[in-house]
Amino acid sequence: MQFHFADYVLDTSRRELRRNSELIAVEPQVYDLLLFLVENRDRVVTKDDLIASVWSGRVISDAALTSRLYAVRKAVGDSGQHQKLIRTIPRKGLRFVGEVHTPSTGDELGDLCAEPPLSESGEATGAALTLPDRPAITVLPFANMSDDPEQDYFSDGISEDLITALSKLRWFFVIARNSSFAYKGKSVNIKEVGEDLGVGYVIEGSVRKDGDRVRITAQLNDVATGSHLWAERYDRGLADVFAVQDEITEAIVASIEPQLYAAEHFHSKRKTPDSMDAWGLVMRALSHFWRITRADNVIAQELLEKAIAIDPHYGQALAVLSASHTFCAYNGWSEMATSVPIAERAALAAVRADSEDPWAHHALGCVHVLLRRFDEALAEFELALNLNPSFALALSVYGLALTFSGRWQEAGVATAKALRLSPRDPFAAIYNGIAAHAQLVGRNYPEAMRLAGASIRLRTDHVSGYRMLTAAAAMAGQAEIATAALQELRRRQPSFSLAWIAKNLPFKYETDREHYLEAFRRAGLT
Repeated sequence: MQFHFADYVLDTSRRELRRNSELIAVEPQVYDLLLFLVENRDRVVTKDDLIASVWSGRVISDAALTSRLYAVRKAVGDSGQHQKLIRTIPRKGLRFVGEVHTPSTGDELGDLCAEPPLSESGEATGAALTLPDRPAITVLPFANMSDDPEQDYFSDGISEDLITALSKLRWFFVIARNSSFAYKGKSVNIKEVGEDLGVGYVIEGSVRKDGDRVRITAQLNDVATGSHLWAERYDRGLADVFAVQDEITEAIVASIEPQLYAAEHFHSKRKTPDSMDAWGLVMRALSHFWRITRADNVIAQELLEKAIAIDPHYGQALAVLSASHTFCAYNGWSEMATSVPIAERAALAAVRADSEDPWAHHALGCVHVLLRRFDEALAEFELALNLNPSFALALSVYGLALTFSGRWQEAGVATAKALRLSPRDPFAAIYNGIAAHAQLVGRNYPEAMRLAGASIRLRTDHVSGYRMLTAAAAMAGQAEIATAALQELRRRQPSFSLAWIAKNLPFKYETDREHYLEAFRRAGLT
């Protein structure tokens, strides 16, 4: 794989760093450190992360680490003063902040994968987003002001709960969690955030946890004027933290739309487990789930099982566990026969535990899709979206269920809306892959190829874009692209075959299944 940033190319197959055509000499540890930062650019990496990966857990001095980091910055024309590519996050760690592209080594495939991803209007997502017809708001991840980086999960959880509570109000257009969290650990300009996400209001805040006390600050910003509309500070014992979250939500709603608050007497009714330990485990698990890799899903499942052992009736823990298992099965990371029964039991338990939790209905909808219960699946996703209209992940998988049901036009609308709700979502590659699948079912092969290329550009390690690009290119007569895409697909999912498709992919209509199989036959799959 090649990572392109600024004027540089980091080639993993040759273990080379080049600037334009010039080879940059770097020591092996310096190369490994740079590669680790680039590969994990979606998060802040800690000193412990670097030691575990680059130095295999060996004890090193701070001076040695600083020396290697200096060499990395020098190699890519950066410095500790400017931090254009590698940013130091005080008391947290490091993050690679340069814009990275990962085109294929094949020219045609690489050019195709440079296509911009889908937007709701069909335009590239880099274009300015227009404000919707409702008040549009984003909740930035609350800053962890404690000395302990392990408390990040706590401040993240506060932000996520606020997003969920606001999303229950249909009068608001609330940006989904993953796009908001793209700004985690960054110093942001409110106007730029507003333009980037297409919102008129931005909520930001901080959490300082000290022993059994917590201080939460929050403020509401008007993007157009750059002014603060409202700010508040809450000092509470941890036993009252959920009540504090409700107070924050009510205060924000009252500030933005006082008459709405007066008319509806909004009160949050979210159910929470009795144990903070279980809640914390779920917040940690979600941080892994959102990374959408096989290894991270395994870690997420282990954390969720621990949470459920503490609180067997914790609906969200059960629901996310179910969703993780169906996601792994669909991507070929686990056997359907093993994962789907586990997912079904957990999803049904989640609905019994909390029938008002959108995650529970999303999880059950995923199970129904894989078991070819199409009407039940669509009903569950619609219920999840009624409970949380800004649930971009549920909206995209709803699009997948519509695609497998043959309703490809509606699927295209659903996935486009998911991307508008969450334009910087780590799952955006999957959303584009689902949109490509819908166009494939509709026999619109050029558009399917474009969307599949966007999916690959966003996540070169994920299978959905390669599946769709292989099939669409084969049906369009683009044999070279189909062959190259199939080769990449088989590298990422060696078990993928015609037999796997026939057994595991839940098409409602035999004509759609046969069309899909024929596409892969033309590509050379056996």
